[in-house]
Amino acid sequence: MENKISKKGIAVFILVLIGILVTIDLAFIYYQANFNSHALPSFCSVNDFIDCDGVARTVESQFLGVPLALWGLFLYSFMILMLWVDKLKKVPFLKFLEVFKNKYHYIASLGLISFVISMLLLAVSLGEIHKICVMCVVTYCLNLLIGMVAAHGIKGHFIGAVTQSWNDFVEALKPIPYRIAFIAVVILASVGLYWTYSTAVLSPALTFYRNYGEFTQSKINKYAIKGNVLGSKDENAVVLHVYSDFKCPICFTCNIMVHKLVREFKNLRVEHHNMPLDISCNPHLKNPFHTGSCINAQYASAAKKQGKFWEVESLLFEKSPSSEEEILSVLKEADFGLDLEKLQKDANSKEIKDEIKVDMDYAASQGKIGTPSLKIGDDFEMGVKGYPRLKEWVKEHGGIERHGLFQ
Repeated sequence: MENKISKKGIAVFILVLIGILVTIDLAFIYYQANFNSHALPSFCSVNDFIDCDGVARTVESQFLGVPLALWGLFLYSFMILMLWVDKLKKVPFLKFLEVFKNKYHYIASLGLISFVISMLLLAVSLGEIHKICVMCVVTYCLNLLIGMVAAHGIKGHFIGAVTQSWNDFVEALKPIPYRIAFIAVVILASVGLYWTYSTAVLSPALTFYRNYGEFTQSKINKYAIKGNVLGSKDENAVVLHVYSDFKCPICFTCNIMVHKLVREFKNLRVEHHNMPLDISCNPHLKNPFHTGSCINAQYASAAKKQGKFWEVESLLFEKSPSSEEEILSVLKEADFGLDLEKLQKDANSKEIKDEIKVDMDYAASQGKIGTPSLKIGDDFEMGVKGYPRLKEWVKEHGGIERHGLFQ
């Protein structure tokens, strides 16, 4: 019997050791993908689907602000501790380890639980991220193997292991000192996890998600407002000026953000200005860049004459047409009730082109060639802020938030 247990211990130890090595590699991949802008692709980033780096950059690669690789490392380290617990509990200052009475039951239970979680993560990879991390799959298989090997010889196999583990846990909490110690550990762990989650110091993807996630997950502006006025019509309203380019992906994100913003502030108005980064109309550029943004700006501006600016603006961001023919086709399909013949004439008029040039010249004179650029009062900044910071910026300039449901 002793020989059989020894063989099981060796098998579990080898599998857990492999798990530790794999999770260390995953932690390194995570670090390189998220914190080293000069890192080369890892060996397991083969294509758009098999892409460990891509998975590591997603918000799903963390839990409570801690990278999943570190959770895995903690899991395997605890399993190693369990393998040696019979010897460690004999050390005077480690006497508290005596509560761990059935080490293989715990390892089997953890292997099963981690495998179930692994299958959920695999479903997320396939269904949400549309990428897979082969090194993660290795750990999924290891979790099942560890659980199966540890459960071998246990009465009831996995069910028996989980049942005994739960009974041991309940029994371990009966002595008051151990119960107090457990509560203290839970409190310390909760404080630590609150810090990692709230600061997102270990997860740039979580920070990005909080700042921009909602606005980058859809190609449709669900907050889109119609007409020529976005926000308050009060002449004393706080005015947020947005200089943007219809072929700029970040400007599309910014557009959704400002549409939501006016729903959350009762005294805010957003005014759109054109800064097309297209040499066909922008004299401040030397090289081709966002080809087609000039003609988009012309049609959006012309739509003001028919009271349809913001719906046309949002549509052009969503569809991103590149030519006049494509723009007219998109607008015809949208059926906004526009007089397309008049719109085309206005879009190509000197008046509209001069209006766009005024916006471009002003932004350029302020050194704001890039898009989007945002201006409130005397503050004129290039680049879009994260949504929480954008709200704070509006409040700093007198914005008053609505309460309750959006109006």
